[in-house]
Amino acid sequence: MTTFAPVQSPAGEQLASRIARLKTARRAVILAHNYQPDEIQALADHTGDSLELARTAARTDAEVIAFAGVRFMAESAKILSPQKTVLLPVPEAGCPLADTISAEDLARARAEHPDAAVVVYVNSTAEVKALADVCCTSANALPVVNSLPQSEVIFAPDKNLAHWVARHTAKRIIPWPGSCCVHNNITLRAVTDAARLYPEAKFMAHPECRPEVCDRADAVLSTSQMLRYARAETAGTFIVGTEIGLLYRLRRENPGKQFYPLSSRMVCRNMKLTQLHHLATALETLPHPVEVPEDVRIRAVAALERMLAVT
Repeated sequence: MTTFAPVQSPAGEQLASRIARLKTARRAVILAHNYQPDEIQALADHTGDSLELARTAARTDAEVIAFAGVRFMAESAKILSPQKTVLLPVPEAGCPLADTISAEDLARARAEHPDAAVVVYVNSTAEVKALADVCCTSANALPVVNSLPQSEVIFAPDKNLAHWVARHTAKRIIPWPGSCCVHNNITLRAVTDAARLYPEAKFMAHPECRPEVCDRADAVLSTSQMLRYARAETAGTFIVGTEIGLLYRLRRENPGKQFYPLSSRMVCRNMKLTQLHHLATALETLPHPVEVPEDVRIRAVAALERMLAVT
């Protein structure tokens, strides 16, 4: 693989060196989601989607986990590794999709459908996970649903991912009406415009996109699956239907291929909040470590571990 790193200012290079020293001193590991800014991904120990990072958090022997992502991801790391110090460098980095459902909402849905299993997307709070039978990610939603004995499944909170799963399972899916603002706001017009610009390109869509957008895709994939698909495909040009942060790894890992965003609007503001100075400060001062109440954690960890056991 050729060297691929974002251009940094002298100040950025100094921060990166400071972070490296602090990481060693703290016996820390840096986990970064695929949607993080390029310079954060470049210095992370592990980059990946929610499933890959959950697995890494569960097995790391580091004493400190610095999670460059959003709150639900850091909470999941704490749930899986309660003995670790888990840091979220920007505490206000949240997820609007996770905010579409509360524990009270899910409890009411369970009461309305007492015979249904409950599958909760990892893009949810710890309290919501604690009420789930099992969690899932976009990479494993279908096998998780199919692993359940129940014929009905409450699927929360992303309606588009629920719709995608419903198309590929015999089970009755009861969707929660939430959605990701980055993926759900993309329309067929964006697909048409991108196809006109790059007519030979393969179009990869994330299952959080609207059904009509997924219908136009050559492949509907999670971010980790997009990375594998791009490496395996002989095509030289790709339209990427997910948050633009994934372009960094796609271009780094496939230097002979071209990748274009489906839309320049596919930017998650919360994922872009973390900057190098936030990461350096977090490792230096260990401010406000992420905590999950133990009664919530015990119930939520069962749902996450069931997910990890499926795939």
